[in-house]
Amino acid sequence: MPTALLSIGVLAAVLVVATIRPVNMGVLGLVAAFVVGSLVGGESPDEVLAAFPAELFVVLVGVTYLFAIARANGTVQWIVEATFRLAGGRTSAIPWVFFLLSTAICGIGALPPAVGAILMPIAMSFAATHGIRPLLVSILVGLGSTAGSFAPTGLLGIIVRGVQVDNGLATDPLVLFGSTFVIGTAVAVATYVLLARRQTPAPDGPGAATAPPATAKLNLQQGLTLLGFVVLTVGALVFGLDIGFLALTVAAALALAFPAASRTAVKEVSWDIILLMAGILTFVGVLQRNGTIGWLGATVTAVDAPLIAAFLICLIGAVVSAFASTTGILGAVIPLSVPLIATGEIGAIGFVAALAISSSLVDVSPFSTGGAIAMANAPEPERPAIYRGLLRFSAAMAIVGPLLSWSVLIAPGWL
Repeated sequence: MPTALLSIGVLAAVLVVATIRPVNMGVLGLVAAFVVGSLVGGESPDEVLAAFPAELFVVLVGVTYLFAIARANGTVQWIVEATFRLAGGRTSAIPWVFFLLSTAICGIGALPPAVGAILMPIAMSFAATHGIRPLLVSILVGLGSTAGSFAPTGLLGIIVRGVQVDNGLATDPLVLFGSTFVIGTAVAVATYVLLARRQTPAPDGPGAATAPPATAKLNLQQGLTLLGFVVLTVGALVFGLDIGFLALTVAAALALAFPAASRTAVKEVSWDIILLMAGILTFVGVLQRNGTIGWLGATVTAVDAPLIAAFLICLIGAVVSAFASTTGILGAVIPLSVPLIATGEIGAIGFVAALAISSSLVDVSPFSTGGAIAMANAPEPERPAIYRGLLRFSAAMAIVGPLLSWSVLIAPGWL
């Protein structure tokens, strides 16, 4: 028990320090793995690194490298322009265009902060020009990320499935995607209904918008990049090919065929996220070997109400994720929840989906990367109002997300 309590204390310290200081949580995770595994548990460096997620490393590198190439060669910009045509000249449709863009781009492997960096400046420009509330478009961009990121080809979907497999949990990528998409969309609809009523009339007339720019024709490189995304999706979902090596293969083929546009793509790979996951999962491996997970299992099985425990875990995940990395929270909490799932009263698929929803609906918190990007790109006079609005929204989602996902996905026991 003393080692288990020490390990949990170190994990809590990692989460707290990474929240209040600008230090990558993965770096702290690797240090914690060394301290607890080597200095406390007497493990060798090779034993400490036994749980280093090599397969997940390949997946993350492959998917983010492919997306970096797509951004560099203009494919992402083409997708943005093509989707804007869906607005059909109606201001009321513009927030939903941003929602769909965010969903689609996250669904093909982009990280939510990257999507925010791409879309938020455009969204705020449209909002200012056409009398749309900046708060509304910023929230819908964030919710679109939630709706798309857990797709089977989305980065968070890939990460969650990898953590489930590594911990022997049942997986269903389509249920994970379907539940996060449906609930994310439902929250977006409710947000739109509440906020759209308060919009300022568009300067060029009710509901009118300047026609979006004509979408340029796809060039050969962009067409092949889109084909690469199709190959990635079909290969992974239909033929069961390893998505990491498949993404690397597609990216390497594009880099060989078009080296100029791919030259800087490696620098844009999400190395910070890769380091974060590698560090956290390596530390979780130490916790598994030193008996912390087993001790938690004994503690959880002594609780008479596993359903209440599951709700509290989702609630904690939501609150912490509003200040810290959603990716890191999922990577740390899912393994620690294995004993709870082992009681047999909580379904693994439903619980993980509920935790994913709870942890991601708060991602537009003003203390998160997405919220910070939104405020940075908003008109200066609007920033205090956007800060208050994002704070209220994320506080509400920290309660609504766990309650809604728990009620739908955990309590009925159908997953």
